[in-house]
Parts: sequence; C-alpha cells; structure tokens
Amino acid sequence: LRGIDFIQIPTTLLSQVDSSVGGKTGINTRFGKNLIGSFHQPRMVLADITSLESLPAREVLAGYAEVVKYGLVNDESFFNWLENNGRAICDGDPTLRQSAVLASCRAKAAIVSEDEREGGVRALLNLGHTFGHALEAETGYGKTLLHGEAVAVGVTLAHDLSAATGLCPMRDARRVKEHYRTVGLPTTPADIVGVDWRADALISHMGNDKKVKEGRLTFVLTRGIGKAFVTSDVALEDVSTTLAAAISA
Repeated sequence: LRGIDFIQIPTTLLSQVDSSVGGKTGINTRFGKNLIGSFHQPRMVLADITSLESLPAREVLAGYAEVVKYGLVNDESFFNWLENNGRAICDGDPTLRQSAVLASCRAKAAIVSEDEREGGVRALLNLGHTFGHALEAETGYGKTLLHGEAVAVGVTLAHDLSAATGLCPMRDARRVKEHYRTVGLPTTPADIVGVDWRADALISHMGNDKKVKEGRLTFVLTRGIGKAFVTSDVALEDVSTTLAAAISA
C-alpha cells in the first residue's frame, strides 16, 4: 500500500535507543547486513523502559553498546556521565535508564532530522559499524554475536585504528575499551569464542558493506572522544594491522 502508517513499540534497549528511531528498515542477506530496505518513518515511537526488566542481561548490554556510541560521536559530556553511571544503567536503575534512553533518542533524532537518508552527518551513527557488520557477517548474524556486542568491538577497533594512525589520543582509545569492559561487553574479536577469526576474511566482508562507495571502504573514525568523522581515506594495511592485533589479543 505504498507505506502503511505504523507505531514502533521497541522492547529491547537496543531498539529503544537506536533502531526504532530514524525510519530505517532493512533485512540481512547472505551478501551483507541491511542491504535491502527503505526509509519510512513511524508515526510515533513508544519506548516503555519497564519492558526492559524482562530482558536477559546480555541483551541489555548489547543495547548499552549503542548508548555509549552517542557520547563517542559528538557528546563527550554524555560519555563522561556514562562512565559514572553505566554499570547502574545496565543493572536496572530505572531513573538512570530513562535518562539514558531519552538522551540517546534526542541525539539520534537531532541527527536524523538534519539528514534523514544518510547523505551526510547521519553517517556518523555508523561509528564502529564497518567493523561490527563484518564481525556479524562472519558469524552468520546468529546468537554467537549480538549486534550490540559487534558494535562494542567495532567501536573499540575504530578507536584503536584512529589511535594507531595518529588521529586520536591513545588515552581516549583506552578509555573506550575500559568502559565497555567495565560493564561486561566484548572489546576484541578474541573475546568472541568459537570463531576462527582472520583479518583478511573480515576485510572481505567489509567489501560488501552498504557504506562502500565507488569501491572504497568508508569508516567512521575519531580525533578523540566526541569527535567522530567520516572518511574513505583509510589504508587497508592499517585496518589489517589493527584487526590482527585485536584477534591475537
């Protein structure tokens, strides 16, 4: 019917802070993640944080990985707040959870209202996702690796790559990794057991990512916490080196 009015009622932390806001629809195929889909905005998003009380801890943590992303993209003060409150948010403090969900939705809505179809600033929300989608593709989009877990590893790798190439202070990359580890999220492919990780295989998956333009991989890198930027000027040797180091960690 050329687009039916609908209301999103997200019941996971990840969907409340990320996928329910912004109008993206998409399905995964054997060729890659979210390659088929369209933009269609919901009439309303109803996020009831009491629905999160029934979630397994692993699902809560997966959603929290996306919460952290908003601080790392362009809001260092939010990341500072999360460093102090992240564990309590994951443990279920309702007031802090509500604050985290509201801050995340406001951050995403502000970016989406400026760039609905990802022609510019919205691409910043892909921080960690070039790495993360490759990790998911290698594991088959199953329970071995949840999306939010892949994002946590991907965001860490993006900061590691930024630090290794002199873009980002090493201390900032360490802060990101330490925060994810503190709440219990993975930060390297080596944390995901039962997978024979290879840097070349992951780079091959990146070639099918939806962010590839004119044959060039696109990454969201950073000049420091809250200072993310989009670039296609990344040497694959540096990507490979970063992946190899993380795989052997």
